[in-house]
Amino acid sequence: MTFAFRSIGFWLPRRAEMTPARVALETGDARITYAELDARAARCANALAAAGVGPGDRVAAYLEAGREYVEVFFACARLGAILVPLSTRLAAAELQFMLDDSGASVLVYDAARADVVKSFRPQVALHAVLAVGEADDPSYEAALAAAAPVRAPEDCASDDVLAIFYTSGTTGRPKGAMLTHGNFFWTNLNMALALDLTGDERSLVVLPLFHVGGWNVNTLAVWWRGGTVVLEPAFDAARALDLIATRRITSMMGVPTVYQMLADQPGFGAADLSSLRVCVCGGAPLAVPLIRRYQERGLHFVQGYGLTEAAPNCLIVPSEDAERKAGAAGRPYFFADVRVAGFDGEPVAAGETGEILVRGPSVMKGYWRRPDETAETLRGGWLHTGDVGRIDDEGYVFVVDRVKDMFISGGENVYPAEVEKVLGEHPDVADAAVIGVSDERWGEVGLAIVVARAGARPSEEDLRAFCAARLAKFKVPARAVFAQTLPRNPTGKILKPELRALYGGS
Repeated sequence: MTFAFRSIGFWLPRRAEMTPARVALETGDARITYAELDARAARCANALAAAGVGPGDRVAAYLEAGREYVEVFFACARLGAILVPLSTRLAAAELQFMLDDSGASVLVYDAARADVVKSFRPQVALHAVLAVGEADDPSYEAALAAAAPVRAPEDCASDDVLAIFYTSGTTGRPKGAMLTHGNFFWTNLNMALALDLTGDERSLVVLPLFHVGGWNVNTLAVWWRGGTVVLEPAFDAARALDLIATRRITSMMGVPTVYQMLADQPGFGAADLSSLRVCVCGGAPLAVPLIRRYQERGLHFVQGYGLTEAAPNCLIVPSEDAERKAGAAGRPYFFADVRVAGFDGEPVAAGETGEILVRGPSVMKGYWRRPDETAETLRGGWLHTGDVGRIDDEGYVFVVDRVKDMFISGGENVYPAEVEKVLGEHPDVADAAVIGVSDERWGEVGLAIVVARAGARPSEEDLRAFCAARLAKFKVPARAVFAQTLPRNPTGKILKPELRALYGGS
């Protein structure tokens, strides 16, 4: 007897059959059961189908984390459509590019962002637009109210694409990582096994849902087990401490900045954290003093390493090794292969450095409409992360450098090439380079090293304002310094190591 793969579109209906009265989602004051969430997701699927959405069509979501985002996700999964999450932190030009590149036919957005949508709307070919809240566009709620109440999930294959998550490109343009139903299945199976999730899990989710980690660290795995997700539209440290106590949170996920902000709250030492069983951290290694601060409160970290292209989980540091292996990226999850390899793709010896490669069922299908970059990144059957690492004699991988010069600011990936491209468009800039420098609050921030055009005298404030109008806030350099020239090698490539040595880059 064989059992066919069941797509993510079947998860919510099946869970609603098994535990209809359990609370699946808490957001604000709302408590939504599995049966209620499934019913609205079915109506959402029918509303999208009425707008012409079918298998393989792209639906863009420009929403804050909330009930509607979850409904759109499961509606796309049920239809066999492809969700395109759009970051609420991006500038209009960046959003327009992603809509054009993905070929999205429908956009669902928050009415609070109506002005941004209006600014790029004339340049984007959309068949339908739905607004959550009061806006000039058709109402999302009205569309659901008019839709049929029942829709069976499509039979999607494991390698059918479920979502396209855009990741900033080293060439200055974002690339859409195609994550399949199978990618979502296997990475959530990894998480459920690693975190030992249970049916009475109450997980606090403060990560944005336009990041794959917002779905595939705690969220979907908790729903798989029949637990409750407490979903916040944004992170607020004081409110998070209150929610942990009042909602009896058992697990949560954040980047180091999140946990540092929690620890910096005046009430952290006295807060009721007795229900919290596990703190999951990713994005960057935790500092030992912060680990110990949480240990003093009886709390332990599970740390991990991942990237969008791996949906995202690759390596994990279990709680018992959090301090002993401080700084480590971790060891592979159950259903993942990771190696540190030389230029020939073969594993290097313990202690030697090489590129971190990943293989397994959670690795993306490829980059949307970019076959050459897909072939390069997935060459030899391995995902080439672009990170340089070393592996110790216990199998723990440590990240020691970044091939792509990327740095992480507050948990957000920043690619200097993208910022440098914008700086190069400033009329007073002749040359520019961006590096990541250490920052006490955000881990790293951008530093722009700028060569002005002859006779021009741009100010730091002017350059930052120019970037802010074209880039997400976290990508805007925190500081700018001016130089006569930038160091380059004979082929013209900027020598970033020299800039880091000169300006204190991380």
